[in-house]
Amino acid sequence: MSKFNEAGIRPVAISTDTSEDSRKLAQSQGYTFPILSDHSADVIRRYDLAHKGAGINGEDIARPAEFLIDSTQTAVWINLTENYWIRATPEQVLDVAKLLK
Repeated sequence: MSKFNEAGIRPVAISTDTSEDSRKLAQSQGYTFPILSDHSADVIRRYDLAHKGAGINGEDIARPAEFLIDSTQTAVWINLTENYWIRATPEQVLDVAKLLK
């Protein structure tokens, strides 16, 4: 987190988990960034980030996505994958942030 802070990056997560489940996850993993609950997946669908039928029982799940948003609220970098196991690493995000400065 200190490297993100130095780079001016403030991580925020959005999850379809309930607020309570997100709070428990944050506590168990030591996450200090906000995790917003989108339990009904309204935001996820609004931004076309629903991975239809990809859940364990064929339910829709959130598609993995990372965004860097600047001070004008413009997405200056977007990373989307089809596989929910694949995410950008913290190092990749920091490297992109350096290039964008």
